[in-house]
Amino acid sequence: MGARTKARKRAIDILFSADVRGIPFGRALADEAQRAANEPAREASWLYAREIVDGVIDHSDEIDELIQTYAQGWTLERMPAVDRAILRMGVWELLFNPAIPHPVAISEAVEQATILSTDDSAKFVNGVLAKIGTTASH
Repeated sequence: MGARTKARKRAIDILFSADVRGIPFGRALADEAQRAANEPAREASWLYAREIVDGVIDHSDEIDELIQTYAQGWTLERMPAVDRAILRMGVWELLFNPAIPHPVAISEAVEQATILSTDDSAKFVNGVLAKIGTTASH
């Protein structure tokens, strides 16, 4: 597993943890930063994970609005928390990280949904991110 894939998983863990615990993303990020300071071997994954979570924090309203708009029939509150975390990460990569090609951002998010969530989540995540990606590229 590559460093960016590990970082994505770590970012999802941070976003998920904050969501489930009902704390701000920034606080969960600070908690993880303390752990990361004691894990120099995982620094490569930590740096990109922090970039993702910082980006989600900076653009959270826009990201959540897009998810809400394109997740037809689903409110954010009704989605599994892990799906929310994966979608937030995926939307940030699609819209705010030009270094990541859209197909890679979508594929990585779908892979995480396949591993971490329900049987239907990968298809759901793919559909939402594909719609957002198509809209963003125009």
